[in-house]
Amino acid sequence: MRIVVAMTGASGAVYGISILKVLAECRVETHLVISRAARYIIRQETGLEPDQVSAHATVCYREDDCAAAIASGSFQHHGMVIAPCSMKTLAGLAHGYAENLILRAADVTIKERRRLVLLPRETPLSPIHLENMLKLARIGVVVMPPVPAFYLRPATVEDLVRFTTARVLDQLGVDHNLAGRWGEQFHAPEKPGAPD
Repeated sequence: MRIVVAMTGASGAVYGISILKVLAECRVETHLVISRAARYIIRQETGLEPDQVSAHATVCYREDDCAAAIASGSFQHHGMVIAPCSMKTLAGLAHGYAENLILRAADVTIKERRRLVLLPRETPLSPIHLENMLKLARIGVVVMPPVPAFYLRPATVEDLVRFTTARVLDQLGVDHNLAGRWGEQFHAPEKPGAPD
């Protein structure tokens, strides 16, 4: 299996890092692009160097390398995830403005009818953000803000990140055993009535 992973300059670098690590553990071939802004965010939020993050990927590309393999529709892959996805990247994608390799690879993923998953990180969302998300969702892009679930009773930030990573892998069709599923590994405490 082969997945394209991109990290942009929104807060939440930990999501992209977690996804990369788990894909590596699942023996999935990954093609990674880290934007200039994401390099800064990685250092600020995690204390890691971008090269330490890149070490988890199979292949890495520069953001300005528009001749990279992933810029072509002839490059076969099973999906792409942008985690985190900045509003700038979201807007560029919604309007076909493929100014860098991340946007070009995502644009190609859409035109080739492959799975594209975005983890937009912003709050509150403006009408512009929402319109861009709706435009992309209507053409089949998975818009998946990293919203934590508390029914699993997370004890750490890592638990919250693992939950989102698991849901991303579900969307990409990658088998995993990262988080409990309602009605399977997880059993909710008994309470009157069904969940709303």
